Amino acid sequence: MPERRTVALVTLGCARNEVDSEELAGRLAADGWDLVEEAAEADVAVVNTCGFVEAAKKDSVDALLEANDLKDSGRTQAVVAVGCMAERYGKDLAQALPEADGVLGFDDYAQISDRLQTILSGGVHASHTPRDRRKLLPISPAERQGSSVALPGHGDSAPEDLPEGVAPASGPRAPLRVRLGRSPVASVKLASGCDRRCSFCAIPSFRGSFISRRPSDVLGETRWLAEQGVKEVMLVSENNTSYGKDLGDIRLLESLLPELAAVDGIERVRVSYLQPAEMRPGLIEVLTGTDKVVPYFDLSFQHSAPKVLRAMRRFGDTDRFLELLEAIRSKAPQAGVRSNFIVGFPGESEDDVAELERFLAAARLDAIGVFGYSDEEGTEALGYEDKHDEDTVAERLARVSALAEELTAQRAEERLGETLSVLVESVDGEDGVLGRALHQAPETDGQVRLLGDWAEGSEPQPGQLVLAKAVASEGVDLVAERLPGGEASL
Repeated sequence: MPERRTVALVTLGCARNEVDSEELAGRLAADGWDLVEEAAEADVAVVNTCGFVEAAKKDSVDALLEANDLKDSGRTQAVVAVGCMAERYGKDLAQALPEADGVLGFDDYAQISDRLQTILSGGVHASHTPRDRRKLLPISPAERQGSSVALPGHGDSAPEDLPEGVAPASGPRAPLRVRLGRSPVASVKLASGCDRRCSFCAIPSFRGSFISRRPSDVLGETRWLAEQGVKEVMLVSENNTSYGKDLGDIRLLESLLPELAAVDGIERVRVSYLQPAEMRPGLIEVLTGTDKVVPYFDLSFQHSAPKVLRAMRRFGDTDRFLELLEAIRSKAPQAGVRSNFIVGFPGESEDDVAELERFLAAARLDAIGVFGYSDEEGTEALGYEDKHDEDTVAERLARVSALAEELTAQRAEERLGETLSVLVESVDGEDGVLGRALHQAPETDGQVRLLGDWAEGSEPQPGQLVLAKAVASEGVDLVAERLPGGEASL
Protein backbone atom coordinates (compact mmCIF):
# COMPACT_ATOMS: atom_id res chain seq x y z
CA MET A 1 0.00 0.00 0.00
CA PRO A 2 1.26 3.53 -0.73
CA GLU A 3 2.28 5.61 2.27
CA ARG A 4 -0.58 7.73 3.54
CA ARG A 5 -0.35 11.48 3.07
CA THR A 6 0.09 13.59 6.19
CA VAL A 7 -0.99 17.17 6.83
CA ALA A 8 -0.63 19.63 9.70
CA LEU A 9 -2.82 22.70 10.18
CA VAL A 10 -1.29 25.81 11.76
CA THR A 11 -4.00 28.25 12.84
CA LEU A 12 -3.61 31.97 13.47
CA GLY A 13 -6.17 34.62 14.32
CA CYS A 14 -9.61 34.33 15.85
CA ALA A 15 -11.92 31.53 16.91
CA ARG A 16 -13.62 31.64 13.50
CA ASN A 17 -10.34 30.57 11.94
CA GLU A 18 -10.08 27.72 14.44
CA VAL A 19 -13.47 26.43 13.29
CA ASP A 20 -12.42 26.76 9.65
CA SER A 21 -9.25 24.75 10.36
CA GLU A 22 -11.30 21.96 11.90
CA GLU A 23 -13.54 21.96 8.83
CA LEU A 24 -10.48 21.64 6.57
CA ALA A 25 -9.20 18.86 8.82
CA GLY A 26 -12.53 17.06 8.51
CA ARG A 27 -12.51 17.29 4.73
CA LEU A 28 -8.94 16.00 4.57
CA ALA A 29 -9.52 13.16 7.03
CA ALA A 30 -12.61 12.09 5.10
CA ASP A 31 -10.43 11.85 1.97
CA GLY A 32 -7.76 9.69 3.57
CA TRP A 33 -5.20 12.17 4.88
CA ASP A 34 -3.55 11.58 8.25
CA LEU A 35 -3.64 14.62 10.53
CA VAL A 36 -0.52 15.35 12.59
CA GLU A 37 0.08 18.08 15.16
CA GLU A 38 3.57 19.22 14.16
CA ALA A 39 4.31 20.75 10.77
CA ALA A 40 7.76 19.10 10.80
CA GLU A 41 6.05 15.69 10.77
CA ALA A 42 3.71 16.49 7.86
CA ASP A 43 4.06 16.18 4.10
CA VAL A 44 2.08 19.41 3.79
CA ALA A 45 1.85 22.29 6.28
CA VAL A 46 -1.37 24.30 5.84
CA VAL A 47 -1.18 27.73 7.49
CA ASN A 48 -4.60 29.26 8.18
CA THR A 49 -3.73 32.94 8.07
CA CYS A 50 -5.26 36.07 9.60
CA GLY A 51 -5.69 39.19 7.48
CA PHE A 52 -7.24 41.60 9.98
CA VAL A 53 -4.53 44.10 10.98
CA GLU A 54 -0.85 44.59 10.20
CA ALA A 55 0.41 42.75 13.28
CA ALA A 56 -1.74 39.71 12.48
CA LYS A 57 -0.62 39.72 8.86
CA LYS A 58 3.01 39.82 9.98
CA ASP A 59 2.41 36.84 12.27
CA SER A 60 0.89 34.96 9.33
CA VAL A 61 3.87 35.67 7.09
CA ASP A 62 6.26 34.63 9.86
CA ALA A 63 4.37 31.35 10.29
CA LEU A 64 4.58 30.64 6.56
CA LEU A 65 8.32 31.36 6.51
CA GLU A 66 8.87 29.20 9.58
CA ALA A 67 6.99 26.32 7.96
CA ASN A 68 9.00 26.81 4.77
CA ASP A 69 12.24 26.36 6.73
CA LEU A 70 11.10 22.82 7.55
CA LYS A 71 11.43 21.83 3.89
CA ASP A 72 15.19 21.82 4.39
CA SER A 73 15.28 20.03 7.73
CA GLY A 74 12.09 18.01 8.17
CA ARG A 75 9.61 15.84 6.34
CA THR A 76 7.64 18.80 5.04
CA GLN A 77 7.49 18.98 1.25
CA ALA A 78 5.00 21.83 0.73
CA VAL A 79 3.65 24.88 2.58
CA VAL A 80 0.19 26.19 1.67
CA ALA A 81 -1.54 29.40 2.79
CA VAL A 82 -5.30 29.46 3.39
CA GLY A 83 -7.53 31.73 5.47
CA CYS A 84 -8.30 35.42 5.48
CA MET A 85 -4.94 36.75 4.35
CA ALA A 86 -4.83 34.25 1.48
CA GLU A 87 -8.39 35.15 0.51
CA ARG A 88 -7.77 38.90 0.81
CA TYR A 89 -4.56 39.07 -1.23
CA GLY A 90 -4.59 35.92 -3.40
CA LYS A 91 -2.11 36.06 -6.24
CA ASP A 92 -0.49 39.22 -4.81
CA LEU A 93 0.46 37.25 -1.69
CA ALA A 94 1.75 34.40 -3.87
CA GLN A 95 3.99 36.79 -5.78
CA ALA A 96 5.25 38.53 -2.64
CA LEU A 97 5.84 35.27 -0.80
CA PRO A 98 7.22 32.65 -3.22
CA GLU A 99 8.11 30.47 -0.23
CA ALA A 100 4.43 29.44 -0.16
CA ASP A 101 3.81 26.57 -2.58
CA GLY A 102 0.14 27.47 -2.83
CA VAL A 103 -2.25 30.27 -1.85
CA LEU A 104 -5.82 28.99 -1.63
CA GLY A 105 -9.00 31.03 -1.17
CA PHE A 106 -12.32 30.08 0.36
CA ASP A 107 -13.55 28.77 -3.00
CA ASP A 108 -10.88 26.05 -2.77
CA TYR A 109 -11.98 24.66 0.60
CA ALA A 110 -14.46 22.14 -0.81
CA GLN A 111 -11.65 20.70 -2.99
CA ILE A 112 -8.86 21.08 -0.42
CA SER A 113 -7.73 17.46 -0.76
CA ASP A 114 -7.33 17.70 -4.54
CA ARG A 115 -5.59 21.06 -4.24
CA LEU A 116 -3.03 19.75 -1.75
CA GLN A 117 -2.44 16.59 -3.75
CA THR A 118 -1.74 18.65 -6.87
CA ILE A 119 0.75 20.83 -4.99
CA LEU A 120 2.37 17.85 -3.26
CA SER A 121 2.84 16.17 -6.64
CA GLY A 122 4.72 19.17 -7.96
CA GLY A 123 1.83 20.74 -9.80
CA VAL A 124 0.69 24.34 -9.59
CA HIS A 125 -2.75 25.54 -8.63
CA ALA A 126 -3.31 29.12 -9.73
CA SER A 127 -3.83 31.53 -6.86
CA HIS A 128 -7.18 33.24 -7.03
CA THR A 129 -7.76 36.87 -7.93
CA PRO A 130 -9.12 38.75 -4.88
CA ARG A 131 -12.63 40.13 -5.19
CA ASP A 132 -15.14 41.89 -3.00
CA ARG A 133 -17.11 38.97 -1.58
CA ARG A 134 -19.94 41.27 -0.52
CA LYS A 135 -20.97 41.36 -4.18
CA LEU A 136 -21.37 37.58 -4.43
CA LEU A 137 -24.59 37.47 -2.41
CA PRO A 138 -27.90 39.29 -3.02
CA ILE A 139 -28.30 42.67 -1.34
CA SER A 140 -31.50 41.50 0.33
CA PRO A 141 -30.65 39.20 3.29
CA ALA A 142 -33.85 37.21 2.71
CA GLU A 143 -32.55 36.10 -0.71
CA ARG A 144 -29.17 34.79 0.48
CA GLN A 145 -30.08 31.38 1.85
CA GLY A 146 -29.35 28.54 -0.55
CA SER A 147 -26.65 30.48 -2.37
CA SER A 148 -23.88 28.48 -4.02
CA VAL A 149 -21.19 30.89 -2.81
CA ALA A 150 -18.43 29.17 -0.82
CA LEU A 151 -18.87 29.91 2.89
CA PRO A 152 -16.42 28.31 5.33
CA GLY A 153 -18.47 26.61 8.01
CA HIS A 154 -21.55 26.26 5.79
CA GLY A 155 -20.79 23.00 4.01
CA ASP A 156 -22.89 20.52 2.07
CA SER A 157 -24.06 17.24 3.58
CA ALA A 158 -21.26 14.82 4.37
CA PRO A 159 -20.43 11.56 2.56
CA GLU A 160 -21.12 8.19 4.12
CA ASP A 161 -18.56 5.87 5.80
CA LEU A 162 -16.65 8.62 7.54
CA PRO A 163 -13.55 7.77 9.60
CA GLU A 164 -13.90 7.70 13.36
CA GLY A 165 -13.89 11.16 14.93
CA VAL A 166 -15.10 12.98 11.83
CA ALA A 167 -18.43 14.77 12.10
CA PRO A 168 -21.25 14.04 11.51
CA ALA A 169 -21.04 10.85 13.56
CA SER A 170 -24.40 11.57 15.19
CA GLY A 171 -26.46 12.54 12.18
CA PRO A 172 -26.68 15.10 9.40
CA ARG A 173 -24.82 18.34 9.84
CA ALA A 174 -22.63 20.56 7.72
CA PRO A 175 -19.75 20.81 7.22
CA LEU A 176 -17.31 18.01 7.98
CA ARG A 177 -15.22 18.64 11.10
CA VAL A 178 -12.45 17.07 13.16
CA ARG A 179 -11.36 18.35 16.55
CA LEU A 180 -7.72 19.40 16.49
CA GLY A 181 -7.32 19.60 20.26
CA ARG A 182 -8.65 18.11 23.45
CA SER A 183 -9.97 21.25 25.12
CA PRO A 184 -13.36 20.96 26.83
CA VAL A 185 -14.29 24.16 24.95
CA ALA A 186 -15.11 24.47 21.26
CA SER A 187 -16.39 27.23 19.01
CA VAL A 188 -19.43 26.83 16.77
CA LYS A 189 -19.93 29.11 13.82
CA LEU A 190 -23.32 30.80 13.97
CA ALA A 191 -23.00 32.84 10.78
CA SER A 192 -20.48 34.26 8.33
CA GLY A 193 -19.81 37.72 6.99
CA CYS A 194 -21.04 41.14 8.04
CA ASP A 195 -23.42 43.77 6.64
CA ARG A 196 -22.07 46.61 8.75
CA ARG A 197 -19.81 49.13 7.06
CA CYS A 198 -17.47 50.29 9.82
CA SER A 199 -15.04 52.69 8.18
CA PHE A 200 -11.94 51.06 9.71
CA CYS A 201 -12.77 47.42 8.92
CA ALA A 202 -11.98 45.44 5.77
CA ILE A 203 -13.39 42.12 6.99
CA PRO A 204 -16.71 42.27 5.03
CA SER A 205 -14.80 42.70 1.76
CA PHE A 206 -13.08 39.32 2.11
CA ARG A 207 -15.52 37.48 4.39
CA GLY A 208 -18.59 38.66 2.49
CA SER A 209 -22.09 39.71 3.45
CA PHE A 210 -23.88 38.30 6.47
CA ILE A 211 -25.49 34.87 6.16
CA SER A 212 -26.81 32.72 9.00
CA ARG A 213 -26.38 29.00 9.43
CA ARG A 214 -29.61 27.14 9.89
CA PRO A 215 -30.52 26.34 13.52
CA SER A 216 -30.65 22.61 12.76
CA ASP A 217 -27.01 22.67 11.59
CA VAL A 218 -25.88 24.59 14.68
CA LEU A 219 -27.75 22.19 16.94
CA GLY A 220 -26.42 19.12 15.14
CA GLU A 221 -22.85 20.35 15.40
CA THR A 222 -23.28 21.11 19.10
CA ARG A 223 -24.61 17.59 19.73
CA TRP A 224 -21.60 16.14 17.92
CA LEU A 225 -19.21 18.27 19.95
CA ALA A 226 -20.88 17.11 23.16
CA GLU A 227 -20.22 13.52 22.06
CA GLN A 228 -16.54 14.46 21.69
CA GLY A 229 -16.42 15.56 25.34
CA VAL A 230 -16.95 19.30 24.86
CA LYS A 231 -18.55 21.00 27.86
CA GLU A 232 -18.68 24.60 26.67
CA VAL A 233 -19.57 25.87 23.21
CA MET A 234 -18.86 29.43 22.15
CA LEU A 235 -20.97 30.83 19.32
CA VAL A 236 -18.85 32.86 16.91
CA SER A 237 -19.42 35.00 13.83
CA GLU A 238 -18.63 38.53 12.73
CA ASN A 239 -21.89 39.72 14.33
CA ASN A 240 -24.02 37.35 16.39
CA THR A 241 -26.72 39.95 17.12
CA SER A 242 -27.75 39.85 13.42
CA TYR A 243 -28.35 36.10 13.52
CA GLY A 244 -31.60 35.09 11.83
CA LYS A 245 -32.29 38.28 9.88
CA ASP A 246 -31.80 36.40 6.60
CA LEU A 247 -33.96 33.55 7.89
CA GLY A 248 -36.93 35.82 8.57
CA ASP A 249 -36.51 36.11 12.34
CA ILE A 250 -34.09 38.63 13.86
CA ARG A 251 -34.91 37.14 17.29
CA LEU A 252 -33.90 33.63 16.27
CA LEU A 253 -30.91 33.64 18.65
CA GLU A 254 -33.25 34.07 21.60
CA SER A 255 -35.06 30.83 20.73
CA LEU A 256 -31.92 28.92 19.69
CA LEU A 257 -29.96 29.50 22.89
CA PRO A 258 -32.25 27.47 25.20
CA GLU A 259 -32.18 24.59 22.70
CA LEU A 260 -28.38 24.58 22.64
CA ALA A 261 -28.27 24.71 26.44
CA ALA A 262 -30.52 21.63 26.58
CA VAL A 263 -28.08 19.46 24.58
CA ASP A 264 -26.95 16.51 26.72
CA GLY A 265 -23.39 16.98 27.95
CA ILE A 266 -23.18 20.73 27.31
CA GLU A 267 -22.72 22.70 30.52
CA ARG A 268 -22.13 26.18 29.11
CA VAL A 269 -23.23 28.11 26.02
CA ARG A 270 -21.32 31.36 25.50
CA VAL A 271 -22.07 34.02 22.87
CA SER A 272 -19.32 36.25 21.47
CA TYR A 273 -19.21 39.24 19.10
CA LEU A 274 -22.26 41.30 20.05
CA GLN A 275 -22.99 44.69 18.47
CA PRO A 276 -24.14 47.26 21.10
CA ALA A 277 -26.39 49.03 18.58
CA GLU A 278 -28.28 45.78 17.93
CA MET A 279 -28.76 44.60 21.52
CA ARG A 280 -32.39 43.87 22.38
CA PRO A 281 -34.15 43.55 25.76
CA GLY A 282 -35.24 40.03 24.84
CA LEU A 283 -31.67 38.96 24.05
CA ILE A 284 -30.41 40.41 27.33
CA GLU A 285 -33.18 38.49 29.10
CA VAL A 286 -32.16 35.17 27.53
CA LEU A 287 -28.43 35.73 28.09
CA THR A 288 -28.94 36.58 31.76
CA GLY A 289 -31.82 34.28 32.65
CA THR A 290 -31.38 30.93 30.86
CA ASP A 291 -29.89 27.93 32.64
CA LYS A 292 -26.47 27.02 31.17
CA VAL A 293 -26.38 30.13 28.96
CA VAL A 294 -23.46 32.21 30.25
CA PRO A 295 -24.24 35.81 31.29
CA TYR A 296 -21.34 37.08 29.21
CA PHE A 297 -21.33 40.11 26.92
CA ASP A 298 -18.59 40.57 24.33
CA LEU A 299 -19.69 44.04 23.22
CA SER A 300 -17.92 45.76 20.35
CA PHE A 301 -17.89 49.38 21.59
CA GLN A 302 -14.69 50.52 19.73
CA HIS A 303 -14.93 54.03 21.26
CA SER A 304 -17.41 56.14 23.22
CA ALA A 305 -16.90 59.69 21.89
CA PRO A 306 -19.83 60.46 19.54
CA LYS A 307 -17.74 62.27 16.93
CA VAL A 308 -15.29 59.38 16.64
CA LEU A 309 -18.05 56.77 16.55
CA ARG A 310 -19.83 58.59 13.71
CA ALA A 311 -16.58 58.76 11.76
CA MET A 312 -16.30 55.02 12.32
CA ARG A 313 -19.85 54.61 10.92
CA ARG A 314 -21.03 53.38 14.32
CA PHE A 315 -23.67 54.43 16.82
CA GLY A 316 -23.92 55.25 20.50
CA ASP A 317 -22.04 57.33 23.05
CA THR A 318 -20.75 57.09 26.62
CA ASP A 319 -24.10 57.55 28.33
CA ARG A 320 -25.98 55.13 26.04
CA PHE A 321 -23.32 52.49 26.52
CA LEU A 322 -23.44 52.91 30.29
CA GLU A 323 -27.23 52.57 30.17
CA LEU A 324 -26.81 49.29 28.26
CA LEU A 325 -24.39 48.00 30.89
CA GLU A 326 -26.80 49.01 33.65
CA ALA A 327 -29.62 47.12 31.90
CA ILE A 328 -27.41 44.01 31.77
CA ARG A 329 -26.24 44.22 35.39
CA SER A 330 -29.74 44.89 36.67
CA LYS A 331 -30.54 41.38 35.40
CA ALA A 332 -27.20 39.74 36.29
CA PRO A 333 -24.98 41.76 38.65
CA GLN A 334 -22.02 39.40 38.15
CA ALA A 335 -22.27 39.34 34.35
CA GLY A 336 -18.97 39.37 32.48
CA VAL A 337 -18.37 42.16 29.97
CA ARG A 338 -15.43 42.69 27.62
CA SER A 339 -14.78 45.03 24.72
CA ASN A 340 -12.18 46.36 22.26
CA PHE A 341 -11.31 49.97 21.52
CA ILE A 342 -9.40 51.87 18.84
CA VAL A 343 -7.42 54.99 19.76
CA GLY A 344 -5.73 57.47 17.47
CA PHE A 345 -8.53 57.33 14.90
CA PRO A 346 -8.40 60.11 12.27
CA GLY A 347 -9.82 63.31 13.75
CA GLU A 348 -9.82 62.00 17.33
CA SER A 349 -9.18 64.94 19.68
CA GLU A 350 -7.79 65.03 23.21
CA ASP A 351 -11.35 65.67 24.39
CA ASP A 352 -12.44 62.49 22.60
CA VAL A 353 -9.72 60.48 24.36
CA ALA A 354 -10.84 61.99 27.68
CA GLU A 355 -14.42 60.93 26.89
CA LEU A 356 -13.25 57.37 26.22
CA GLU A 357 -11.35 57.41 29.52
CA ARG A 358 -14.52 58.60 31.27
CA PHE A 359 -16.42 55.68 29.85
CA LEU A 360 -13.77 53.12 30.76
CA ALA A 361 -13.60 54.41 34.32
CA ALA A 362 -17.36 54.02 34.74
CA ALA A 363 -17.96 50.83 32.73
CA ARG A 364 -16.27 48.29 35.05
CA LEU A 365 -15.30 45.98 32.19
CA ASP A 366 -13.68 42.62 32.95
CA ALA A 367 -11.42 42.64 29.91
CA ILE A 368 -10.36 45.44 27.58
CA GLY A 369 -8.44 45.27 24.33
CA VAL A 370 -6.91 48.53 23.07
CA PHE A 371 -5.53 48.97 19.56
CA GLY A 372 -3.84 51.89 17.86
CA TYR A 373 -5.38 52.96 14.58
CA SER A 374 -3.56 51.99 11.41
CA ASP A 375 -4.62 52.40 7.79
CA GLU A 376 -6.18 49.34 6.19
CA GLU A 377 -6.48 49.17 2.42
CA GLY A 378 -9.99 48.84 1.13
CA THR A 379 -11.52 50.80 4.02
CA GLU A 380 -13.26 54.16 4.01
CA ALA A 381 -10.97 55.51 6.75
CA LEU A 382 -7.97 55.05 4.46
CA GLY A 383 -9.08 58.23 2.65
CA TYR A 384 -9.81 60.25 5.79
CA GLU A 385 -7.93 63.44 6.54
CA ASP A 386 -6.75 64.62 9.98
CA LYS A 387 -4.70 61.50 10.58
CA HIS A 388 -2.38 61.42 13.56
CA ASP A 389 1.32 60.71 13.31
CA GLU A 390 2.68 57.43 14.63
CA ASP A 391 4.04 58.99 17.82
CA THR A 392 0.65 60.44 18.76
CA VAL A 393 -1.11 57.12 18.13
CA ALA A 394 1.55 55.28 20.14
CA GLU A 395 1.25 57.73 23.06
CA ARG A 396 -2.52 57.40 23.20
CA LEU A 397 -2.28 53.63 22.87
CA ALA A 398 0.17 53.42 25.77
CA ARG A 399 -1.91 55.77 27.92
CA VAL A 400 -5.27 54.09 27.40
CA SER A 401 -3.72 50.61 27.62
CA ALA A 402 -2.22 51.48 31.02
CA LEU A 403 -5.60 52.74 32.20
CA ALA A 404 -7.30 49.61 30.88
CA GLU A 405 -4.82 47.38 32.71
CA GLU A 406 -5.42 49.25 35.96
CA LEU A 407 -9.21 49.20 35.60
CA THR A 408 -9.48 45.51 34.73
CA ALA A 409 -7.25 44.66 37.70
CA GLN A 410 -9.59 46.69 39.90
CA ARG A 411 -12.58 44.86 38.42
CA ALA A 412 -10.95 41.53 39.27
CA GLU A 413 -10.46 42.74 42.85
CA GLU A 414 -14.18 43.59 43.00
CA ARG A 415 -14.89 39.92 42.39
CA LEU A 416 -13.06 38.76 45.52
CA GLY A 417 -15.49 36.90 47.70
CA GLU A 418 -17.68 35.87 44.77
CA THR A 419 -18.66 32.23 44.35
CA LEU A 420 -17.36 31.07 40.99
CA SER A 421 -18.35 28.21 38.74
CA VAL A 422 -14.97 27.25 37.27
CA LEU A 423 -14.57 25.06 34.19
CA VAL A 424 -11.24 23.25 34.58
CA GLU A 425 -9.11 23.42 31.42
CA SER A 426 -5.67 22.16 32.43
CA VAL A 427 -3.90 20.40 35.28
CA ASP A 428 -0.13 20.22 35.60
CA GLY A 429 2.49 20.20 38.31
CA GLU A 430 3.88 23.68 37.63
CA ASP A 431 0.74 25.77 37.19
CA GLY A 432 -1.67 23.60 39.16
CA VAL A 433 -5.36 23.52 38.31
CA LEU A 434 -6.39 26.24 35.86
CA GLY A 435 -9.81 27.08 34.54
CA ARG A 436 -12.24 29.85 33.74
CA ALA A 437 -15.17 31.41 35.56
CA LEU A 438 -18.36 32.45 33.79
CA HIS A 439 -17.08 35.98 33.10
CA GLN A 440 -13.95 34.70 31.31
CA ALA A 441 -13.96 33.63 27.68
CA PRO A 442 -11.24 31.34 26.32
CA GLU A 443 -7.80 32.92 25.77
CA THR A 444 -8.92 36.56 26.05
CA ASP A 445 -10.25 37.32 29.53
CA GLY A 446 -7.90 35.79 32.08
CA GLN A 447 -8.24 32.60 34.09
CA VAL A 448 -8.73 31.14 37.55
CA ARG A 449 -6.08 29.23 39.51
CA LEU A 450 -7.77 26.79 41.85
CA LEU A 451 -6.44 26.06 45.31
CA GLY A 452 -7.32 22.89 47.16
CA ASP A 453 -5.99 19.95 49.12
CA TRP A 454 -6.14 17.14 46.62
CA ALA A 455 -4.60 13.74 47.05
CA GLU A 456 -2.32 12.75 44.21
CA GLY A 457 -4.41 11.80 41.21
CA SER A 458 -7.60 13.26 42.67
CA GLU A 459 -7.27 16.77 41.22
CA PRO A 460 -10.20 18.10 39.19
CA GLN A 461 -9.86 17.09 35.56
CA PRO A 462 -10.29 19.13 32.37
CA GLY A 463 -13.98 19.51 31.60
CA GLN A 464 -15.03 19.33 35.25
CA LEU A 465 -16.99 22.18 36.85
CA VAL A 466 -15.77 23.22 40.28
CA LEU A 467 -17.44 25.55 42.75
CA ALA A 468 -14.91 27.94 44.30
CA LYS A 469 -14.57 31.23 46.17
CA ALA A 470 -12.38 34.01 44.74
CA VAL A 471 -9.75 34.86 47.38
CA ALA A 472 -7.08 36.80 45.48
CA SER A 473 -6.40 38.48 42.14
CA GLU A 474 -3.36 38.66 39.88
CA GLY A 475 -4.13 41.34 37.31
CA VAL A 476 -7.21 40.04 35.47
CA ASP A 477 -6.62 36.52 36.80
CA LEU A 478 -8.23 35.19 39.97
CA VAL A 479 -7.13 32.74 42.63
CA ALA A 480 -9.97 30.72 44.13
CA GLU A 481 -10.40 28.11 46.87
CA ARG A 482 -12.54 25.10 46.12
CA LEU A 483 -15.66 25.07 48.25
CA PRO A 484 -16.87 21.99 50.17
CA GLY A 485 -18.70 19.70 47.82
CA GLY A 486 -16.80 21.23 44.95
CA GLU A 487 -19.05 20.21 42.06
CA ALA A 488 -20.66 23.16 40.31
CA SER A 489 -23.53 23.82 37.97
CA LEU A 490 -24.15 27.00 36.05
